[in-house]
Amino acid sequence: MNRCILAETACRGVEGLREDDPALYALLVREQRRQAETLTMVAASSTADPSVLACAGSAAGNTTTEGYPGARFHAGCEAVDQIERLAVERARAAFGARYANVQPHSGTSANQAAMFALLNPGDTLLGMDLDAGGHLSHGARPSVSGRYFHAVAYGVDARGRIDYDEARRLALAHRPRLIVCGASAYPRTVDFARFRAIADEAGALLLADISHVAGLVAAGEHPSPIDHAHVTTTSTYKQLYGPRGGLILMGRDADAPAPGGRGTLAEAAQRAVFPFFQGTPDLAGVAAKARALAWVATPEFRVLARRITAGARALAAELAARQWRVLTGGTDNHIVLFDVLARGITGVMAERALERCGIVVNKNRIPGDTQPATVTSGVRLGTNGLALRGMGPAEMPACAALVDAVLTAVVPRGERDFDLDPAVRDRVAAAVRALCARHPLPGYPAASSPPLAVEIADPAAYLHPSVTA
Repeated sequence: MNRCILAETACRGVEGLREDDPALYALLVREQRRQAETLTMVAASSTADPSVLACAGSAAGNTTTEGYPGARFHAGCEAVDQIERLAVERARAAFGARYANVQPHSGTSANQAAMFALLNPGDTLLGMDLDAGGHLSHGARPSVSGRYFHAVAYGVDARGRIDYDEARRLALAHRPRLIVCGASAYPRTVDFARFRAIADEAGALLLADISHVAGLVAAGEHPSPIDHAHVTTTSTYKQLYGPRGGLILMGRDADAPAPGGRGTLAEAAQRAVFPFFQGTPDLAGVAAKARALAWVATPEFRVLARRITAGARALAAELAARQWRVLTGGTDNHIVLFDVLARGITGVMAERALERCGIVVNKNRIPGDTQPATVTSGVRLGTNGLALRGMGPAEMPACAALVDAVLTAVVPRGERDFDLDPAVRDRVAAAVRALCARHPLPGYPAASSPPLAVEIADPAAYLHPSVTA
């Protein structure tokens, strides 16, 4: 009965949208078709299962309330209280945590709430430099974290690896109240235990942001920070294949005293999310998090996580074999970061040229970058979306060949402008559509237009003739 009610509501919603707002309906159809027919290689993204989307668009979103289960500021919360408790239980189980807050609206919101739970404005914060692979919310000047706190940044060494000795020197020199570890564009394993030792020596608290590797952490493919960091944060859409949202997690330190007599760390986090930082939670989003976290706990997800890392290693090796400078020489996770300026093009050119051919990536600054953030010298790839399609090491030669074919054919016309041979564009775009048709997004209907019959077994088949000459 409940399934029929949900299905009927969804069908009525879609039909009403199609009839009453055809312009918006057409755009949504167009976007779903784009996702089905393009190779999404953005490291900061994944594709949520349709059952997650069903939760995110459910009637739970109609419930307005504030507070936490059993202590709401509105009535009518019996069912959504159980939904939130289920999400908390699943988050704790997935990460082996003692405490979980599932209300943050994003990973950045989780970071900001955690910081304001632990710091006062003007306190010193030590985080990873943005150009070295850190995130805006780790103390970068344009962010709240860089404006309300005194931010000091550590970087990477000559090999592109986190410079733990520098982080220790800075921690002892500046005595930050909080050290942030974890990254946005760092392709190697983070040593959370070493960061905890640095934090303890400097008298600091440690926050681990695992937004990019949360799925690998949950699956045991990356070390967990839960019992090393005082607080762990993550987004739920990058590698947990969930909705837009965030989590705050704690392990053995959940009951440790918070700074300034704010109770325990868990209590301080609860108050920082609500009432300090957020009001009413998105309870449909919380339901969607619960659904995604249920899948994270399955053996199938662990298989997916292994495919993510194996695919990324193979992709990095294939790009290096095609003479692209891969940062750090490879990867331990899902991220492959490579230098395109060394081959005469900018990151923004690469991003736009690949998009014209149905390959979605993002430009990214790299250590020592001389280009602005809107241009960049590098490109960041990720294998979350490829792995979900069932693509692993065997498919990475084809993916690397497609990327290489496009970027090799780019003719710069300035900092951002370029020419791209239409023959290369059409050949690669057709091969991308065929590859996506061969490896469809699980759970999603196939795109309405039939895929072109393009043979993709031989990567050289879709290289520009000048490349193979």
